[in-house]
Amino acid sequence: MKEIRIGSHMAKSGHKGISRIDSEAKKMHGWYVRVRFNNETRSKFVTDRQHGGKEEALKAAVECRDQLERELGKPRTDWVVVGSNPRNRVGVAGVRRAVKKYKGKDGKVYENEVYEVSWNAGREKKGRTSVSIRKYGEARAFRMACAIRREKERQMYGEPVAAKWAAAISKVCAA
Repeated sequence: MKEIRIGSHMAKSGHKGISRIDSEAKKMHGWYVRVRFNNETRSKFVTDRQHGGKEEALKAAVECRDQLERELGKPRTDWVVVGSNPRNRVGVAGVRRAVKKYKGKDGKVYENEVYEVSWNAGREKKGRTSVSIRKYGEARAFRMACAIRREKERQMYGEPVAAKWAAAISKVCAA
């Protein structure tokens, strides 16, 4: 398994998806909340004036963000959560079909078709492993890769992301 470092996605407010806006020209002071999941974005501006100051407005913005995430079906975490992606041909987020190249003992370069599984392994790390199609067969390798991904989601978020697996379950069962 490989771990790759990735950049931080935390806003300066200390809360994911919440940014501070102070515009004297427009007389706007407050927190901008934005939540994106499965190609849908929801946003709201939480003003200091309506909530009795900067700190109270930030608390309200955090509550607003959590509510928007629940409405979209996004799990509450400060890590990046990838929903569905139209470029994913496999149909399961975090699982892709790939060809791995490796050098054999004889010095020749060989190719092995695999299902590659990736996940966030920490705030700045990405985990990756693969399941050989040649070793397990197409259907079993796909099911094994999906099982690994679901387990990693359980470790990351406390449970698999139901919104992603509802659409993908037919692909897993058909394999």
